Amino acid sequence: MILLVIGMLLLGSMLGGRFGTPHQLTLDFIGPVQSTVTRSLAGITALKNDYIALWNVREENKRLQALVDKYLTELGEYREGYATYLHLQELLAFKEKLNFEPLAARVVGKEPAYWYQTIVVDRGKKDDVLEGMIALAPNGVVGQVIHTAEHYSKVLLAIAPSSAIDAMIQKNRVRGILKGAGEKGYLLQYVLKNADVEVGDHIVTAGIGGVFPAGIPLGKVSNIIKKQRGMFQEIEVQSHIDFQKLEFVFIDPTDRRSVLGSMNLSNER
Repeated sequence: MILLVIGMLLLGSMLGGRFGTPHQLTLDFIGPVQSTVTRSLAGITALKNDYIALWNVREENKRLQALVDKYLTELGEYREGYATYLHLQELLAFKEKLNFEPLAARVVGKEPAYWYQTIVVDRGKKDDVLEGMIALAPNGVVGQVIHTAEHYSKVLLAIAPSSAIDAMIQKNRVRGILKGAGEKGYLLQYVLKNADVEVGDHIVTAGIGGVFPAGIPLGKVSNIIKKQRGMFQEIEVQSHIDFQKLEFVFIDPTDRRSVLGSMNLSNER
């Protein structure tokens, strides 16, 4: 059929441009075919161009995504560096406020046993760390050293249920015993019902017993329970320290046990 159409077109050309009825019929037939073929070719060309453009866009997206991932990683590193800088600035400011030269230690391990909640720090006997020394943070008391090795020490956290600290309400000096309550913080015990205690009151160390100096922050009152029976009220205390996020602590190098022994010996004399 194609050959027939081509032959009729050639015949029309040979006749000097005189188009007869057969030639007109041929044009009526081949015109729509040519139009369809032309539109198809145009569509294929557009599809090819769109595909090439889409492929280029995909490649560009991959490149841009790689750059975004790189910049997000760098941003995370910068944020971590800035957070570390702020934390170290806070530690330095706290160190400058102390009236003794503290020993900085990094937290390298945790033992989340319920009764003896402890952390392990990278300072030990080689650094003159002794059992009984206290560990502090910018927000207050961390705990007390209970075991030492050559290069490491174990610190009993103040919130451990086996921990007990002589404490007082800062505003009125009412004293009690601050017992660790694990993740709940503390319980301030042996405070009489008629004592003036309110939610938000600050609790600090009382300085009794010679272990912790007076006035170190411990936490603030979060709840008060007054039972019908008994002489004392039950006071819940929220710690100032987030013990889950501890990275560094300061160990007081003073051997308070020897200081206390010297004081008792002097009193006896």
